[in-house]
Amino acid sequence: MIRTFFVLLYIGVGALLFTPVCLLLLLLRLISPKAASKLGQPFAYYAAFRPIMLLSGARLKVEGRENIPKEPVLFAGNHRSMYDILAGYLAIPALHSTGFISKHEIRHVPFLSWWMRILNCKFLNRKDPKEGLKTIQSAIADVKVGFSMFIMPEGTRNRGEGVMPFKAGSLKIAERTGCPVVPVAMIGTDDILEKHYPKIRASRVTVIIGEPIPTAELSRDEKVALPGVVRDRIVEMLAAHGVSCPEPEEAKA
Repeated sequence: MIRTFFVLLYIGVGALLFTPVCLLLLLLRLISPKAASKLGQPFAYYAAFRPIMLLSGARLKVEGRENIPKEPVLFAGNHRSMYDILAGYLAIPALHSTGFISKHEIRHVPFLSWWMRILNCKFLNRKDPKEGLKTIQSAIADVKVGFSMFIMPEGTRNRGEGVMPFKAGSLKIAERTGCPVVPVAMIGTDDILEKHYPKIRASRVTVIIGEPIPTAELSRDEKVALPGVVRDRIVEMLAAHGVSCPEPEEAKA
């Protein structure tokens, strides 16, 4: 429990120390969301994400960073842990402005939700189709002006083996903007916390960034098939690193 204590202590102390910076960036965001993100992401990268991973004992290895294009993209990854966001951000260059698509409930969490807004994250309400559509439309508009987005198309954390089927329409951001989809495979993030909650334990975490999948000239049928194509690519990346990915029960039926 020592690691858990120090991680929680750092988060608590950081919430106090970094509040002035957070408030200044929130004010800047009213004028220029892109400028706030450009300043906020490196700050969060070095002052929050990296220290928390180090205190958690997570040894992060990133493969394929050279596959990230300079232009805006939609990152799509498997989802196993709350640490996926930290690992995802640390795998992406600190100056590559990227927002995560997160669950709606997090927007009510003080301080965390403030920083997520600075980093241009979106809060997706899957229970309300109209609100969900507005969120996706907002993300589409942001990609068009230069932001990348990161989504977990399984829709929720997977506590089983392999990768769950991707939600239909989960890659609309890429389909509507024509930006490439960059598949991201995460290994070991759930070894930090989820497998022995509430204890935090040291773990090896590997993030593999795959080659971009073009979407600019997809046919209608290819757009429908895109979530399955991206999921299959992630499964291949996991399998190449020795991670078992059994066929989902839905597919067997």
